[in-house]
Amino acid sequence: MLRGLDIRDMLIIERLELEFQPGLNVLTGETGAGKSILLDSLGFVLGWRGRAELVRQGAEQGEVVAVFDLQPGHPAQAVLAEAGLPVAEDLILRRVNSADGRKTAWVNDRRVSGEVLRQLSDTLVELHGQHDDRGLLNPRGHRILLDDFGQLTGDVEVVRKAWRSLGAAGKALGRAERALAEVAKEEEFLRHAVAELDALDPQPGEEESLDSRRRLMQASERIGEDISKASAALGSDGAEGMLSDAVRWLEGVAEKAQGRLEDPLAALSRALNELGTAQMAVEDCISDMAFNPSELELVEDRLFAIRGLARKHGVLADDLAAFAEELRGKLAALEGGEADLKALRAEVEKAKVEYDRLAASLSGKRKAAAANLDRAMAAELAPLKMERAVFATEIGAAEPGPEGQDEVAFTVATNPGAPSGPLNKIASGGELSRFLLALKVCLTKEASGLTMIFDEIDRGVGGATADAVGRRLAQLAENTQVLVVTHSPQVAARGRHHWRVEKAVAKGMTTSTVTSLDATARVDEVARMLAGDTVTDEARGAAKALLAG
Repeated sequence: MLRGLDIRDMLIIERLELEFQPGLNVLTGETGAGKSILLDSLGFVLGWRGRAELVRQGAEQGEVVAVFDLQPGHPAQAVLAEAGLPVAEDLILRRVNSADGRKTAWVNDRRVSGEVLRQLSDTLVELHGQHDDRGLLNPRGHRILLDDFGQLTGDVEVVRKAWRSLGAAGKALGRAERALAEVAKEEEFLRHAVAELDALDPQPGEEESLDSRRRLMQASERIGEDISKASAALGSDGAEGMLSDAVRWLEGVAEKAQGRLEDPLAALSRALNELGTAQMAVEDCISDMAFNPSELELVEDRLFAIRGLARKHGVLADDLAAFAEELRGKLAALEGGEADLKALRAEVEKAKVEYDRLAASLSGKRKAAAANLDRAMAAELAPLKMERAVFATEIGAAEPGPEGQDEVAFTVATNPGAPSGPLNKIASGGELSRFLLALKVCLTKEASGLTMIFDEIDRGVGGATADAVGRRLAQLAENTQVLVVTHSPQVAARGRHHWRVEKAVAKGMTTSTVTSLDATARVDEVARMLAGDTVTDEARGAAKALLAG
């Protein structure tokens, strides 16, 4: 329930504090007195989109504070918890609009976004105004309204998930078909390239090995003769023989040299060992450099083949083996692609069958909800002096989508036998107001803790019809809080609490004020609504009769 509304420096309101009550609250006043400004201010603190310029002229900022009482389990508490905001019995919304257009909002003293305010608004307030914000006159919103009435949002979410699954399966199939088509374009190239790579079978590191072998073989002809000469110089006919002779000669006279030849002999022994090592290495080199003349040609042919294939495919020679594996993978995908497509097509068909099943189930539930809504509307229209009118919820086929495959439209016929059609085309102004009142009551009957606001719901009606509208609003307010902005004395008389909105000009500044009316003031206000500017005793008598009724 909306308990309080504090408005400062908004449009023509300088300072206004209102304490609303349970039941039917009515606001009356002359046209232009500022009644709509109250709703603009309430909409502002609730995050609704409205006027851009709200700050009172000359003020630095405008501010609105709204206080709501929340019963245990109120839907707003779930919104608060999800947003990480403190949950309490009192809900205090505060929003500031600076003169430069910046807007800042708080919920229970915590800074929040306008989106959080709007989420809370959906659980706190239901507004019907001259421009209906819930789209009652817009057929595109009728399906959502019917789903809300029938408590089908869970079923809609199940259908929405099935639609997403169907879409995902279709996309996977599309991607696989496109990929297979691309690979199929390369089939001839792939098969030729894989055969060529398999025939050559290049290995990582092979290019470097072949290049090194080729260089060695090319150099062997130029250096082989010198290495052979060096080998001969180191052998028994060369250095080895001479060192051996020297050792033999020195050992023969060593005893007579009194130990002076021991060090030279040890050095010569070491030299012979090193010389043997050098000889073996030179001989190994000679052995390695020995090759069949045709081997060079074979090495060069393979080296050039590997390098040529690497250039052809734009990869490094060492990456040819991995590249060949990649191409084999594409061929395998091509060869197994049809099997994969068959499986994916089966997934799409399975997802479609499941979607169709769930959508058909939702359609059946919508038809049942439509019948219930039509019966509820018939019951609501009778007390509003429209017992001969017919309201019908029409459900037709629509293109399958995330919310199913139904098209929903609310239609009316104002008299039996008269053609039915859309609300805003068939009903007159007064009839439309009553249709919308009845529809609003039906659609919000299950909502708990809502403050319902009606902005001139009685426009276009008078006399007994206006009295019927007032009585229905009063009955509705027995179970919830209702705020009504009205020009109808019959409606105003049904209010449990009454405020008069007035506009005054002082020192060149226009301001709007709201006054709570006691019993005597209510008589005068209803009398003014009946008689106009000049309130007669007869008007006061009629006002008292209305208030007593």
